[in-house]
Amino acid sequence: MISVTIVEDDDDLRENLAFLIDSTKGYGCVSAYPDCETALLCIDKDMPDVILMDIGLPGMSGIEGIREIKKMWPAQNIIVLTVHDDDDLVFEALCAGAGGYLIKGMAPEKLLEAIREAQEGGAPMSAHIARMVVGSFQIESQTTLTQREKEILTHLCKGKSYKMIAGTLFISQDTVRSHIRHIYQKLHVRSKSEAVVKALRERLVAIHV
Repeated sequence: MISVTIVEDDDDLRENLAFLIDSTKGYGCVSAYPDCETALLCIDKDMPDVILMDIGLPGMSGIEGIREIKKMWPAQNIIVLTVHDDDDLVFEALCAGAGGYLIKGMAPEKLLEAIREAQEGGAPMSAHIARMVVGSFQIESQTTLTQREKEILTHLCKGKSYKMIAGTLFISQDTVRSHIRHIYQKLHVRSKSEAVVKALRERLVAIHV
């Protein structure tokens, strides 16, 4: 069973999400909180597989909540679920450590699919968010990334898991992992989030407005 924690201040939406998850075979809502402060006190007890995190929360913002969670539990899987699709917020959430970014209002089956994808190592994103992120990763020629590494980085930005990338490019998952290690080494980063920060700060990417 995929265990899920919800952090959402809208009472009706929080209850509806919890009902959807609990009523679907293979999923379970272990907890639901109206704010980050309460969630942070309980995550150690809940230890969900995936956290659905809103951004516009009372008190501590969802992005700050992501940062705090990742500091204490670096491996925790967090998906942003929000109405906000502003470029800056998307990248700030990804840089904070979010593993996916979804826009509210998506079909229930798509949300469940995204939760499972995140649990299996993917980085689910709503379609237009993925297009925006991919568009920003136009790596310029001064980087030492090979064409294959650029391809893999692009697939990562689309939210594909190692297994999906391997299938798309007709290579093994071990080869994908090897390329990703090389990408991180060349960019001097340790994670996808750090790669985003590096690319933006050093103008290795072109933001398409």
